[in-house]
Amino acid sequence: MTQPQPAGPDQLAFQQYRTLLFSVGYRILGSAADAEDAVQDAWLKWSAADRSQVADPKAYLTRIISNLAMERLRSTRHQRETYVGPWLPEPILTGPDTADDVAAADSVSMALLVVLETLSPLERAVFVLKEVFAFSYAEIAQAVERSEPAVRQAAHRAREHVQARRPRFSADRGRQRDVTERFFAAAKGGDINTLMELLSPDVTLWTDGGGKVRQALKPVVGLETVAGWFAALGTATYQGVEPGQMRAELTSINGGPGLVFRGPDHVVATMTFDFDPEGRISAIHNVANPDKLHAVADGTRHELT
Repeated sequence: MTQPQPAGPDQLAFQQYRTLLFSVGYRILGSAADAEDAVQDAWLKWSAADRSQVADPKAYLTRIISNLAMERLRSTRHQRETYVGPWLPEPILTGPDTADDVAAADSVSMALLVVLETLSPLERAVFVLKEVFAFSYAEIAQAVERSEPAVRQAAHRAREHVQARRPRFSADRGRQRDVTERFFAAAKGGDINTLMELLSPDVTLWTDGGGKVRQALKPVVGLETVAGWFAALGTATYQGVEPGQMRAELTSINGGPGLVFRGPDHVVATMTFDFDPEGRISAIHNVANPDKLHAVADGTRHELT
């Protein structure tokens, strides 16, 4: 997709806030492709606007991207509700700045984005603008075109919902990376004992194939079941790729350590992890739907605000 390339002096504001626009759009939509489309549409609206009447470009552009993202989210609701198997967000490669910023990394984590999927479009937009970007209620009300009391109510509902489903732990980043590396080595070597040491007792594996590739249609739950699932990976053909042809790379995905699996000529899957207070893996998100791997296959690293 061709990204907008503002060049003239009147378009510098758009370029200045482009990273913010993608960051807002991606968190509301959970899709890099949809977020890029929304940014493109925002550029078209910005280009057509009478910018001499725009006192605050940041607020104006945030309003545009928020409403475009909510509209797009509403239009894709049925598609996501009828999706084959678990629907997981589209993973993105993130740079060191995102990984080093604990708040930013948490706000773009696969685990949080999965929880945000259960919110209404309005609640999701309000949560993102308030909790991630620290906009005031007045600013958010203007951005989403609702009254300030309505925005406060939506923010309260969203915050309670997220806190109930997404406990936040101050896990050590170095330990997370170490556990991820050990997990990959144990899975590759079929070392089920080490896998069971690294996994939380109630670990859950979510696999998203979207009906395009064969994956578990329901979450795989429990220490022994998940450990056994991964212990068999090193000896099994996965999506037509023989074990000897499969390459895996430890990299930063959605602000945390993750794995990218590649066959001879394509990205096969990504894997990201959530951790419990003891630093064990509590959730694994495995995205194998090829439609959701374009952003990773492109190799673009996103520095999110």
